[in-house]
Amino acid sequence: MITIVLADDHNVMRQGLRSLLEAESDFRVIGEAGNGNEAIRLVGELHPDVLVLDMVMPGMNGVEVIQNLKQPAPSVIVLSMFAAEGYVHKAMRAGAKAYVLKQATANELVHAIREVVGGRRYLSRALSERAIDAYVKETINGNLDPFLALTGREREVLQGIAGGGTSKQLAVELSVSPRTIEFHRANIMRKLGFHSQQELLLYCVRTGILQG
Repeated sequence: MITIVLADDHNVMRQGLRSLLEAESDFRVIGEAGNGNEAIRLVGELHPDVLVLDMVMPGMNGVEVIQNLKQPAPSVIVLSMFAAEGYVHKAMRAGAKAYVLKQATANELVHAIREVVGGRRYLSRALSERAIDAYVKETINGNLDPFLALTGREREVLQGIAGGGTSKQLAVELSVSPRTIEFHRANIMRKLGFHSQQELLLYCVRTGILQG
């Protein structure tokens, strides 16, 4: 029996993954986590064979979770909406055994789990050849996507900005003041190296945060 812990901040996503994976007779989901700290705790308590981990969660991102897992750690499969090379590099170098895009088919995730349990690595078929080649050659020059440097709240604000939300609207949605939203916006611009709203929106389209 292959035991699995799921870590994703969206409850509906976790429920769907559980149903999908438990359709396999030799898969058993033994725990679910809604954030990075909870994922680390559950892995330490339950000792699963596999951790299926969302790349972006509030508070602690997937890479940080991997880096904080106690040894011996389970085989980690990062499940992400981001196909950019930087995300793949960062996750695999941190210790992930597989990187699967959320757009992948159900069968692909099942296959990835079987691959990592068998001691192999797996990269989603939908990843570009460039991303795969870059990982295999380990051509990492430190130019990773700065999105990973954003805090959980900054990512929430960025997603709100990408969706067209104003500072006042986001302040109400996130239960903070408009001034706090502007503070986060300034930090986002600084960390991503942008100087205009247009640059920020183009980045959101390019990375998939906003579908263009």
